[in-house]
Amino acid sequence: MKTVQPIRDREKIETIKKVLRASSLRNELLFVLGINTGLRISDLLALQIGDLRNHEGIVKWIEIREKKTGKSRYIALSKKTIRLIERYMDTERRNAAVTSPLFLSQKGGPISRQHAYDILNKAARSVGINERIGTHSLRKTFGYFAYKDGVDLTLIQKLLNHSSQADTLRYIGITQEQLDEVVLKLDL
Repeated sequence: MKTVQPIRDREKIETIKKVLRASSLRNELLFVLGINTGLRISDLLALQIGDLRNHEGIVKWIEIREKKTGKSRYIALSKKTIRLIERYMDTERRNAAVTSPLFLSQKGGPISRQHAYDILNKAARSVGINERIGTHSLRKTFGYFAYKDGVDLTLIQKLLNHSSQADTLRYIGITQEQLDEVVLKLDL
């Protein structure tokens, strides 16, 4: 299995959102949820409509049991992500049952991992990203920008469920060279 990279350019992220929105809100939502929650693709694709609504039917968080770890998790959602979910539900999934897949394929079940890969890769290529991009790039992008925005590495490690900070740094594509650069620039 070849390693994929996070998407490291915020402008390209915004352009990818526009490209995906032009194809469907479903595709944009897949991307936005992935880069804003850090969920594994298997957990994203397993989401059902009911996983995003509280007992009053309001979108506030995602409640899941992770496929890989078996752990239950609540994932907070930003206001922009909630607005996109609500727009998607109102336009493309208005009468969907709570047990219906969030990311519905034309065949009626959830979209496949391969289809998600094709959607994301095509969008990335269309905005000029030539690095290896895959479904795992969403999770890595989440971790990368959390780190770049100053989130404590211990929290990122916990969110991604990694066993060490070194694993987390390697996972999000932070190299020793980049770490050294911080120290060399500081020069107090």
